[in-house]
Amino acid sequence: MPDGTQIGRSASAALWTLPNVITFGRLCAVPMAFWLVLERRLDHAFILFVIAGISDAVDGWLARRWGGNAIGALLDPVADKALLVTMYVTLAAVGALPDWLAIMVVFRDLVIVGGVIVLAVLGHPVIIKPLYISKLNTLLQIVLVAATLLQAGFGLPVPWMISTLIWCVAATTLASGAAYVWVTARGP
Repeated sequence: MPDGTQIGRSASAALWTLPNVITFGRLCAVPMAFWLVLERRLDHAFILFVIAGISDAVDGWLARRWGGNAIGALLDPVADKALLVTMYVTLAAVGALPDWLAIMVVFRDLVIVGGVIVLAVLGHPVIIKPLYISKLNTLLQIVLVAATLLQAGFGLPVPWMISTLIWCVAATTLASGAAYVWVTARGP
């Protein structure tokens, strides 16, 4: 039977895998991204956002290749969602994105997470499986943040693209939120 030291070491080894370290680094980049946007260093925020995106791809590839673990499976979506929500809120705060869109994006996530928590407390645990519309929504959210940072940070004149993306993100945010509510309400 392993002693407490061996259990502590195995838990520590599970925590400090390379994919988890990369994911944790992305999570630690969230306050820096927040600060860069507030300081109107949107060029630097764009570079940090791109690095975060690359790190997400790299840690995912490493986890698939070497085998991920439960810590990474939990930490990765938290880091991704923390960065996206932070970017929407701060870009709205500085006027680069509309307030109503940031509220919509945050509210959708709160409804989903809040619903899962309420159902779990009531004894009805829900396993969320990503829906196609949700994957499309996430992709469009990422593209909108990157395009907004690129335009505002480097002065690229493409406001038509930003306007189109805003409406696409709004539509897919509503659709994916409604789809999750519908799927969860229907049950298994």
